[in-house]
Amino acid sequence: MHLIPAGCRVEFPQTLKGYRPVIAHLFSGYRREHFLADLGAGLTVGIIALPLSIGFAIASGVKPEQGLWTAIIAGIIVSLLGGSRFQVAGPTGAFVPVLAGIVAIHGYAGLALATILAGGLLIVMGVFRFGALLRYIPYPVVAGFTSGIAVIIFLG
Repeated sequence: MHLIPAGCRVEFPQTLKGYRPVIAHLFSGYRREHFLADLGAGLTVGIIALPLSIGFAIASGVKPEQGLWTAIIAGIIVSLLGGSRFQVAGPTGAFVPVLAGIVAIHGYAGLALATILAGGLLIVMGVFRFGALLRYIPYPVVAGFTSGIAVIIFLG
């Protein structure tokens, strides 16, 4: 008996065969006139993402500059290793209560370890295409989770 539905099962070598990081084809088809639009988009994202990252850092119990550096480094890594030119990544409010709890109980070393473990789990789940299982999570569960996090953030 398989725990993963048949349509979601993928063998390991097949999952990596079609993956090419964006850095492999970064400038193919890129024209000079795209640069100004990309520059404007990058500035807009920076204006929003950097203060947001600082705010999330403060709310999580770490120093503001740690949030700033995290946003910058994560943006570079996602840009170079993402699978799309239109990659979007950034912090979400749902992480604030989780991160604050980790910092309160385990300190910064615990936060670093949790970050590395979470990243490793995300890589493994991506390689085995566990994202296909999301279609089996009912909408009320997702809406309830989101509402619960909103209440925790509001009350906390």
